[in-house]
Amino acid sequence: MDLRLAEKPRHRAGLSIEHGVLEKLEERLGRLHARQRLGIEGEREGRVFGQGINFFHPENWYLSASFIRTALMATGLFWRARKNAEDIKIRRHDFRSPELPGSFDGFTILHLSDLHADMNGAAMLPTVSYDLCVLTGDYRGKTYGPYQASVEGLARVRAHLQGPVYGVLGNHDTVRMVPALEEIGIRMLLNEAEAIERGGEQIHLVGIDDAHYYRVDNIEKAASSVPAADFSILLSHTPEIYRQAAHAGFRVLLSGHTHGGQICLPGGIPIILDSVLPRRMGAGAWTYRGMRGYTSVGVGSCILPVRLNCPPEITLHRLLRAPQ
Repeated sequence: MDLRLAEKPRHRAGLSIEHGVLEKLEERLGRLHARQRLGIEGEREGRVFGQGINFFHPENWYLSASFIRTALMATGLFWRARKNAEDIKIRRHDFRSPELPGSFDGFTILHLSDLHADMNGAAMLPTVSYDLCVLTGDYRGKTYGPYQASVEGLARVRAHLQGPVYGVLGNHDTVRMVPALEEIGIRMLLNEAEAIERGGEQIHLVGIDDAHYYRVDNIEKAASSVPAADFSILLSHTPEIYRQAAHAGFRVLLSGHTHGGQICLPGGIPIILDSVLPRRMGAGAWTYRGMRGYTSVGVGSCILPVRLNCPPEITLHRLLRAPQ
């Protein structure tokens, strides 16, 4: 696949909708939500400046790939960075909470983020044990254009996943993907919640639409059916929503988007995170006002399949009931 992005993106006033996709989206989301979401996407897709939380979007700049490749070649690091991008690590992380229902003590969540499946290929998933899988967005390599190859790559990943799989959209994704993703067995949460039951008890999995670029997240709508006293987990592509999530009463926030910087200085110090948030939240575990968060550095890579001092990861989160 040619990753040189030699062509400058063409901005369009609207999106071309494949036959039957609009009808499926209207049935899935409702006519108003579907058309509003498609309209916002059509106005913003592929823009380099403005829109979103931050002003500059390097993933949309057609010279980004050439700039990064040239810099890595000049320093003799290009081929090492390419090899690093294929060295996926397994991270294990525990969330402890006295509010977790006893039936969910030891419940394990497999967390995959930022697969960019069309430019990185299907991740080789190791044999691990888990109860549920979550995908926190960015399935497409570019932020515009065709998405069929991304769906095909995700279908290959889905074939190796056991049990229920839930996902949210990222800033690289189009809402037009949703029908195809659900057809391959990924339950997409678009400002929606799902109760997970076990042993007569339940926790709540809540997912919001992209909060970074398209700004179509709605925590209030997503959490409207979740009792305040219940244990709830929020899936968001970006951790930039941390303030709203904490004040809404979520116990856990799982996210991705930052790639941990992808190209980092020694010690894993990111050069940029393409996010507006404290740098401590750019990768791994963190806390904010009692809410526990985890930002995955992602399975895939953006712009070019290269990484330095920031290996890609697959994360296993274990929920543990802590003493009161």
